[in-house]
Amino acid sequence: MVGASSSWSRAMLQISPYTFSALGIAIAIGVSVLGAAWGIFITGSSLIGAAIKAPRITSKNLISVIFCEAVAIYGVIVAIILQTKLESVPPSQRYEPESLRAGYAIFASGIIVGFANLVCGLCVGIIGSSCALSDAQNSSLFVKILVIEIFGSALGLFGVIVGIIMSAQATRKGRLHYPFLSLPFGSLLKRWRLSKRIKIDIKK
Repeated sequence: MVGASSSWSRAMLQISPYTFSALGIAIAIGVSVLGAAWGIFITGSSLIGAAIKAPRITSKNLISVIFCEAVAIYGVIVAIILQTKLESVPPSQRYEPESLRAGYAIFASGIIVGFANLVCGLCVGIIGSSCALSDAQNSSLFVKILVIEIFGSALGLFGVIVGIIMSAQATRKGRLHYPFLSLPFGSLLKRWRLSKRIKIDIKK
């Protein structure tokens, strides 16, 4: 069991933190858009069907579509924030511990935001579908169900808040990724001494 865990940890260290970062950004935007599209599909199909018998519900129930679209906007905002954490790529495959931590933080942040928005989009879409059908039968139910829909849309905000806080651990990512930092300390020391000798010889 110990050997298996150690092999997994070694395998994780062999993966570039930029791979984790790119996957996190892709999940944040891709899964969020999937949730928004799914919610709009559920709401829109019920809204169009119910509007045949009650055309008055079309304008009011467009707010459900807007709530679903906001889920995709959450994903876009977080993906842009995570993208700003990436700056430079080292020429070698040696990474600082801070860079590894930043890569894992961005990956986890993307997963949290993406799947939170996926669930939020489904929740808002199903409630919006019920709201359209209920409003077609009884217009007094619209405001009551809209309150439930607002609470459902807050689920995506919870994921966005946690994702942004988690991505704050990646503030030092990229600052340590300069070529001279990927060299061992002994090699750096030799190069520094050699440069000092060259300067002394030039002065002589």
